[in-house]
Amino acid sequence: MADTEMDYNIVFPDAGTSERHWRGTKEPVVVLLGWAGCKDKHLSKYSSIYNERGCVTIRYTAPLKTVFISESFGYKELSSTARKLLEILYDYEVENSPIFFHVFSNGGFMLYRYVVELLYSDRHFSPLCVIGAVLDSAPGGGNVRGALRALTATLGPNVSPVLRYFLLGLFAVTVFLLRIVLYPVTKYVHKNHYDAVRDSPPAWPHLCLFSRADQVIRHADVTLFMEALRLKGTPVDSCDFVSSAHVSHLRAFPEQYTQKCSDFLINCMKDVAEMKKRHRIQNQ
Repeated sequence: MADTEMDYNIVFPDAGTSERHWRGTKEPVVVLLGWAGCKDKHLSKYSSIYNERGCVTIRYTAPLKTVFISESFGYKELSSTARKLLEILYDYEVENSPIFFHVFSNGGFMLYRYVVELLYSDRHFSPLCVIGAVLDSAPGGGNVRGALRALTATLGPNVSPVLRYFLLGLFAVTVFLLRIVLYPVTKYVHKNHYDAVRDSPPAWPHLCLFSRADQVIRHADVTLFMEALRLKGTPVDSCDFVSSAHVSHLRAFPEQYTQKCSDFLINCMKDVAEMKKRHRIQNQ
């Protein structure tokens, strides 16, 4: 069972909306993994894209301490969080539905990394049918300056200047030492999220949404990540919004963003239907 203390939200569409969009097939379950410090009211704007198209949606954002502290020090707390998140699918009896992920920034991608590992290593979760994933403003690797900008934005204006500079300094030193200077050694104990998924990517299609104007995640990191996935046979599509800020593509380009996500989901569902059709023909 999933931890009842997990602060998640699940929304089921009405039957009429699901039938209109998916015509008798099981509607997709879209799992949205928020960026560090993301408020649910912000994440709900993204989930509405899928709710309006007859999908079940689950919204969850990992706690700040696990993103900025636990992961920085190599403590895999998000691994147990990923397990609890996947158990939610069984709790609500939607484990046989097509599963689709929408992941935001490194905060969401860190959790996605452990989800991917569980889906490939745990027999309990391996039957889940993941059809695709959208990566919004992610992933980034080895960018201390971008990480500091993300933490600064997350702390907000209400944190005292003394505490702010102390936390930023501690975080910068930790990341620089463990994730850059000592990483050739520490990666054998705890590989970072970027390298972990790049080196062993899942087979389902990915859509990467990014911007050259992003001051937190370098677009070069996203580009290199996409190239690595393609080399390993993972289908990848992308969209460079050019001018929008970090995790602000929907706000800057609402129609284009919504259309990209909707079209990608529909294509992923078509691919699953085609695979099942070929499987039935082979078994006849």
